[in-house]
Amino acid sequence: MRLSRPLSAAGIALGMVVTAPAFTGTATAGQTIVGGQQATSTYSFMGSIQVNGDHYCGASLISPEWMVTALHCTYGNGPLPASALRVRIGSNDRLSGGTVAGVSQIVRPSSDRSMEGQDIALLHLSSRVGNTPVPIATTTPPDGSATRLLGWGQTCPQRDCSTSAPRYLKQLDTKVLPDSSCDNTAADRELCVAGTTTDTACYGDSGGPALIDRNGRRELVGATSRSGIDDDTCGAGGSAIYTDLASWRSWIQKYTGAL
Repeated sequence: MRLSRPLSAAGIALGMVVTAPAFTGTATAGQTIVGGQQATSTYSFMGSIQVNGDHYCGASLISPEWMVTALHCTYGNGPLPASALRVRIGSNDRLSGGTVAGVSQIVRPSSDRSMEGQDIALLHLSSRVGNTPVPIATTTPPDGSATRLLGWGQTCPQRDCSTSAPRYLKQLDTKVLPDSSCDNTAADRELCVAGTTTDTACYGDSGGPALIDRNGRRELVGATSRSGIDDDTCGAGGSAIYTDLASWRSWIQKYTGAL
């Protein structure tokens, strides 16, 4: 089954655990949220995955030594070794500030590239960081839930309409849609999130968070995966697809011990 367009420069591909020698291949940098606004807060858990010094994807810190991202963010021209990745955490400026950490291990859920609903990967940081993690939601948010998206992705909706990522983090407030509003979703493992060609997650936002406020606490509900329909233009189908992280809690805990 063909997947809709992933929202990073890398295509969706799956593997198991990567612990590889130094990176010698070529990876294409991702490009931030269309519409929205510059982030109004600093998010201690927000990470910019960088390859060869360029922003590639987003990620969220879920414990002092683990981050969650989209699985396709760990691929370029083939699987990226852990040593190829650096993550800047807790700064709205992708070029400075925050905490910079290397990655010692990449954990992937499967080697079956045809299966939907498993666009998730874990990054084991090479050292513990002092940033405050974000808790993963215990349950899937109901349709209509308000959610905030964060990212350094492309600011125009057409594929490759921008040549570099914006320097400063952006945010977009939107909502969770019924699964039927997105094409080809794995309903028990994915979220459908509202977006338009003027307000949406886009290329380079992959792996970044969808957040909700629940009982006065910010929780992580999703990781940016791909467009809601099979179209190169972000928001063309009125939606984007996110990995539903509540449905992955037991898998995440198995590897990280967190939660």
